[in-house]
Amino acid sequence: MQRFSQDPTDAGFVQDPYPFYERLRGAGDLAWWEDYAMPCAVSQRAVSALLRDRRFGREIPPEQAPAIPPHLAPFNAVEAHSMLELEPPRHTRLRGLVLRAFTSRRIKALGPEIAQLSNDLIDRLPEGDCDLLTGFCQPLPVIVICRLLGVPEAQADQLLAWSNAMVAIYQARRDRAIEDGAARAAQEFSDFLKGYVETRRSQPGDDLITHLIAAEEDGEKLSTEELITTCILLLNAGHEATVHTLGNGIKCLLDRGLGITRASADTTVEEILRFDPPLHMFTRYAYEEVEVFGHRFRRGDQVALLLGAANRDPGVWPDPARFDPARPISANTSFGAGLHFCVGAPLARLELQIALPILFERLPALHLTEPPEYANLYHFHGLERLRVSTS
Repeated sequence: MQRFSQDPTDAGFVQDPYPFYERLRGAGDLAWWEDYAMPCAVSQRAVSALLRDRRFGREIPPEQAPAIPPHLAPFNAVEAHSMLELEPPRHTRLRGLVLRAFTSRRIKALGPEIAQLSNDLIDRLPEGDCDLLTGFCQPLPVIVICRLLGVPEAQADQLLAWSNAMVAIYQARRDRAIEDGAARAAQEFSDFLKGYVETRRSQPGDDLITHLIAAEEDGEKLSTEELITTCILLLNAGHEATVHTLGNGIKCLLDRGLGITRASADTTVEEILRFDPPLHMFTRYAYEEVEVFGHRFRRGDQVALLLGAANRDPGVWPDPARFDPARPISANTSFGAGLHFCVGAPLARLELQIALPILFERLPALHLTEPPEYANLYHFHGLERLRVSTS
């Protein structure tokens, strides 16, 4: 296996990681990334296969689990109940209960609200120059989640701050200050939600927290801790990915002088997700000794699945570095695959398919006023800001 070095916080890589991915892919399905000290799946076939391979999973084998440092105990108390980090049978139970509440019917019914919210946010944009990231891309998904959960929209900024502090712990720039911030946010977020969960147990409403409380499978319900973690997960995972995709997509379209209409929304959104996805790396642990794609894994070995690399595999997409909103839709890996396929994918797609056409229809003169730059967020991939003029 060929070995490669690349600092994931290097400014050049942050702005454009795709040339490095091409170098990795030139070595085959798997390549060794020295800075992470692990093999990386870079082809679409390898990433897709490993996402579905039950010999690999998100949980570290219990006998190899490291001790949790005391300063991270509040963060770990949330992560311990996250279906994103669990495997069957707990994952099966939690995901089944969540899907009983997070139904396609309930998501589809949010369409008119997403459209109205998109228009409201556009109405609030100042004339002339503004940052579309803070004015449109960030508030839209967090307000939608607030409404879905049934928590006050007035708390949106606070929820956003907690979410940003928590997900920062997954980034390559992680340090002790980020860890302390994530632990503090996890504790405060949990304390905040606990009150809403307890209220809804005695005073049900027509919101997701109430429906999660009511969800039951084989006589089992979500515990208060599982409910709180699930609500945090829905906000953190759903918000983070959608914000980045909105920003990346708008940048991509404006860079090329393109737009998006309701008629072209489906294909354009899928191409945005393929071309510049919001999450570039997801890891798995091997659960047994297994050889795949020419490499032998031992139990507990990690492998990085590079979603951003897989989505530009020339063996699947002709001329993959070209953004083509008319490209026929085919399965990309931006929302994962297999057991951990993103629960929020239908909601994210709906938000993108509704919000982006409204933005471009309402603001036909929209254009960039400065070259957008990506933030130092890897494994995530999203913009620092998005300065535009609306006239």
